[in-house]
This record gives sequence, structure tokens and C-alpha cells, in this order.
Amino acid sequence: MSQTRHVPVMLQRCLDLLAPALEVPSPQQPVVVDCTLGLGGHSEALLAAFPSARLIALDRDKEALRLSGQRLAPYGDRATLVHAVYDELPEVLARLGVPKVQGVLFDLGVSSMQLDEADRGFAYAQDAPLDMRMDQTTGISAAEVLNTYPPGELVRILRAYGEEKQAKRIVSAIAREREKEPFSNSARLVELIRDSLPQAAKRTGGNPAKRTFQALRIEVNGELSVLERAIPAAVEALAVGGRIAVLSYHSLEDRLVKQVFAAGAANTAPPGLPVVPERYQPRLKLLTRGAELPTEEEVAENRRAAPARLRGAQRIREEER
Repeated sequence: MSQTRHVPVMLQRCLDLLAPALEVPSPQQPVVVDCTLGLGGHSEALLAAFPSARLIALDRDKEALRLSGQRLAPYGDRATLVHAVYDELPEVLARLGVPKVQGVLFDLGVSSMQLDEADRGFAYAQDAPLDMRMDQTTGISAAEVLNTYPPGELVRILRAYGEEKQAKRIVSAIAREREKEPFSNSARLVELIRDSLPQAAKRTGGNPAKRTFQALRIEVNGELSVLERAIPAAVEALAVGGRIAVLSYHSLEDRLVKQVFAAGAANTAPPGLPVVPERYQPRLKLLTRGAELPTEEEVAENRRAAPARLRGAQRIREEER
């Protein structure tokens, strides 16, 4: 496994966003959480950039933890790697005895390793078993979803998670084909999608299987429901002055992050109060204007950065109990 092909997305911008919270001289060691460790590119950069910080890194993929463990070994006990899904952050912090943290980073893209290891079934460009589980020790595979879900449910998933306009066409072809023989490999699914789409739909937006594969991956890993719990939990874990940076890769994720940040940055007072009591004042300050995009240079260097959207926020007030 070469580490060179793994290029962390918008790395410097993420470090710049988190820096003010991690460089503050404080009696306690600042703690930064990488909720999506992957191959450890962002984590390694955080440890190198902030020599006084302690890193807690989560991943549900045991192979990612093993490889990152080797990469981060030089940092010794400054790095704590945990096998967990990122919505388990509150339990992880409680177990480690860490009440509040100074920084949180999410990079919600599928890790380079998962895309590049053919047998994981994430990529539509090469034939592989239709697995797509980020944690291969648990849960149902993409093949099981395709072979067992009722057609109506498959249409809903393709529309909601893949924003696929041709969901009905694709699903009726899947339902017809799975009767003959259950799906097991990605190449057959890619071919079926190509064959079931009208010419005009094939001409735009890259590989026509992209949206279906995205939808299956989100369903298999419960990504949106996990994220719905994880972002508020991460905001809750921030100390006052702490900062969070989130990299999303499709509009569904970005919308969720935007909503949580916007709600935290809003004044919740009933209209017409002459003075807004503390408990109604915003808990968050937004650090990015809308979502920031990668530079053209970065996209030219690393095509996987192209869809990235970065949002940041700072905790400015404690929760009133």
C-alpha cells in the first residue's frame, strides 16, 4: 500500500481553520478529534502542525486503523486510535475521560483506500464484489440491498441518496434481472445501468453508475443517519473557543452540516425582546461564508477533491442547563 497516492483534501485550509483553537496556550493539553481517520493524512498533519495537541481518531474500518496506526506510530501516545463510527463520539470521549475538545475534523469522503482496493466494491470503474461496507465485520452488503429490498424502497434510496432522476427505470431493470440471477459483482450492475438509461441521460455528469453507487454506499453504511447524530454531538463536545471543520462531498451531506451550523449560529429569542437573554444567544459563530471550495490547482492535482465543500464553525458559548 503506497501512502503517496493518498492526498488529504483541502489540508492547509482545514489546518488554518482549526489552528486558533489548537495553538492557544492553556494549562491542559488541547485535544483534536479526527472523526474520519482513513489513511491518516489529515491526522498526521494535525499532529505535526500542533505539537502540543493530543489526537483522538475514529474509524469504522479496521484496515484503515491498522495502516494509520503504522503511519502515526512516531507520535507515540499523542495519538489515540479508536474503532468506532463517528456518531459514537460522545461514548468514545466519555470512555477516554475527555469532557471537552478544542478541535473536530470530519472528512466525509470515501477513503482513498476503500476506493482503490478493488475487492471492497466501492468503485464502479472496476469489477468487484458488491460489498461497500466501511466496516466489513458488520451490517449488510450492497449486493444484499440490491437483491432483497422491495423495488419501491430501492427507488426511494436512489432518489434520496443518489439524486438519480432515472431511479424507476434503473430499479425496474434491477428487479427484472435479480429474478434471473442475484447480483454479486459491480460490473453487471454498471452495465445494467448503462443499458437502462436513455441516450440523453448518458451524455452528462460522468459515469452513469455514479449516482446509484453513491446511493447504495450511503444506505449500506447508514451515512446520513449517522451524520445527523454525529454533527450535533461534535458541536456539543466542543469547549468554548473550540472549532469544527467538516468536508462534505455531496449536497445531502453539505445540507445537513449547513443546517446544524445555521441552527447553532442563530439567535433563538422570541421576537420583540429589548435585550436577548444569554440562553437565546447563538452558540456557534460561522467561520466560512457558505461552503468553501477547493482551488483549481488542488483539483488539478487531486481529482477526488473536486466535489469537496468545507464548512467551519466555532463554539462561542456554553449550553445553558
